[in-house]
Amino acid sequence: MRQALLSVALLSAALVLLPAPGTADPPALSYGPRPAYLISQLPEGALKDRLQACAGQTPARTDFSIGHRGAPLMFPEHTAEGHRAAAAMGAGILECDVTFTRDLELVCRHAQNDLHRTTDILTSPLADRCIQPFSPHAFSSSASAECRSSDLTLDEFRRLRPKMDSANPFAATPRDYQGGLPSWRTTLYGGKAQTLTHAESIALLHSLGTKFMPELKAPAVPMPFNGFTQQDFAQKLIDDYKSAGIAPADVWVQSFSLDDILYWIEHEPAFGRQAVLLDGSYRHEGFDHTDPATFPYDFAALKAQGVNYLAPPLWMLVTVQDGRIVPSAYAIAAKSAGLRLITWTLERSGPLQGGDWYFQSLAGLSRGGGDGMYYQLLDVLAQDAGVEGVFSDWPATVTYYANCMGL
Repeated sequence: MRQALLSVALLSAALVLLPAPGTADPPALSYGPRPAYLISQLPEGALKDRLQACAGQTPARTDFSIGHRGAPLMFPEHTAEGHRAAAAMGAGILECDVTFTRDLELVCRHAQNDLHRTTDILTSPLADRCIQPFSPHAFSSSASAECRSSDLTLDEFRRLRPKMDSANPFAATPRDYQGGLPSWRTTLYGGKAQTLTHAESIALLHSLGTKFMPELKAPAVPMPFNGFTQQDFAQKLIDDYKSAGIAPADVWVQSFSLDDILYWIEHEPAFGRQAVLLDGSYRHEGFDHTDPATFPYDFAALKAQGVNYLAPPLWMLVTVQDGRIVPSAYAIAAKSAGLRLITWTLERSGPLQGGDWYFQSLAGLSRGGGDGMYYQLLDVLAQDAGVEGVFSDWPATVTYYANCMGL
């Protein structure tokens, strides 16, 4: 029953928030029904009372709310439609993950090698460009494929139709492989979704009245690629904002690579001072977000190098103590070093049933509040861990909280 209520709430929200096609002006803002749904799941107490008391507030855009690839809980990621929906939910900052095509044009894709999951390439005339052709499910192996933006020219990339990120591991045909979407997402808003170049995303986001948080994605191909170096890549991303006349103060460039961050700090200091180091420390063997001895980064050294923003996943910033969510040793150490925190990604887990990757550090906490835990976690991140922005797959959830709390 709870999942059915969630699906109804999500579908209703999309109907409320989807702007008319071709909308160029900043959209009217709306929360839709999802924040109220999540608040209703909270246990009785001060947080629920505070959030319910804001039910009549007027939505306002806030930089605390960051659209993660648009609004991919329901819209294909990195599409014009997804960004419009996220902007209509009050996201103050929107993200384009940036990679490149064979002719070195910058485009918005979560990964250079994700086209088999996020577009119709396998069922299109361009399927023969995939570096790993479709392979059907067999007794001992899942269906698979790998298709890269770097194997297509920009003109060819534009021919692809984006879809919700998914793949059916049991597929016998390329068409079957297009499925595999979790039951709590939807294909209802795929339609004629539009892919974006990086420059197009800048123009769209500017017209929507939002700011920018592009991520320089690690290439899937060896660099240099056709003479294009990693530093060329990092510079070209910045040049797109300069060409568009965007103020550096409105841009937070991101990368998981410290080398990229340091390049921007040295060569483009106006942009580098807001460069965001995405932290993948969880990939290091032995890492424990509650034990400073296991932290791969020296936070004070990062700050001394000019790094001002650090962005780990949600779970690294919190832990459970005496039955309560509290900031982790990682969060305390980063803040003590003067680093500003951004985190990812709320609303990516779907209905919370335990075992969710983004909530893994809360495994020992009672789930009595059900999906209300989204707001319980968000409250601790904002009020106790001191984060300055939260990525979300459905920004209305974060926008409502930020508006209510005056963030």
